[in-house]
Amino acid sequence: MVKFLKRCYVYLIFAFLYMPIMVLMVYSFNDSRSRGAWGGFTFRWYVELFQDRTIMTSLYYTLLIGITASLIATVIGTIAAFAIHNSRGLKKKLVMNLTYIPVLNPDIVTAISLMILFVFVKLRLGFVTLLLAHITFNIPYVILSVLPKLRQLNKHLYEAALDLGATPTQAFWKVIIPEIMPGIITGMLLAFTLSIDDFVISFFTTGSGVSTLSITAYSMARRGINPKINALSTIMFLLVLVLLVIVNVRQEREQKKGMNGKNGSKKQNGSSSPEYTDPQYGSKWM
Repeated sequence: MVKFLKRCYVYLIFAFLYMPIMVLMVYSFNDSRSRGAWGGFTFRWYVELFQDRTIMTSLYYTLLIGITASLIATVIGTIAAFAIHNSRGLKKKLVMNLTYIPVLNPDIVTAISLMILFVFVKLRLGFVTLLLAHITFNIPYVILSVLPKLRQLNKHLYEAALDLGATPTQAFWKVIIPEIMPGIITGMLLAFTLSIDDFVISFFTTGSGVSTLSITAYSMARRGINPKINALSTIMFLLVLVLLVIVNVRQEREQKKGMNGKNGSKKQNGSSSPEYTDPQYGSKWM
């Protein structure tokens, strides 16, 4: 009985969270403009959505900002993850705490801070400031995605590659990078998802003529409920959902591979005790 009540409670919570989204998705196919009457099934609003020049321009900026910001943030975040992993002591703890702050900080605080910074340095609000803002809040998520893969990495792989004749550059690009590539890809997908989903930071750091889909949807909603907003919101929700599923599936697979690898090494060694590592070898690869 208790187990049944727990399940009912969980189902009610999920229904409360996702039922409004389901209603929105259903009414995106409603032929009537009224929110309280069903006028029949139609793809009319999706057709009009893709014929709307304002929305298509916003889609262009959303994808351009999302792809560019995620790529740049992935490069910077990966380099920063290497630096953090190779650091020690108080400096490492300090940098990690600074990395967590943008993740835990409210979006409104980050948005206003970035806007004031751009105004202070006399940088005109527009595409450049919007791109810089997205890169800034994406970097910590990339760092937190790459660091676990670096911790799982065998620190002797780099030395082994050098012993087998590889140059330091070859060992880094052909041994280290492929080993942590799942974390890099996960961080990039997460950065892209957060970028296209962001509204608050984009709203405060953009200028006239540059608008993302979230800002356009907000502007359309202020003028009244347009059925095209339902279609736009449905597409954005499904896109973010697909990306999140991909990220979660990749993380699950990597965790299973890591567990299988550990179990295999324990069986091969015939003991569950941790492997001995020579302290004279460092973990710095660059």
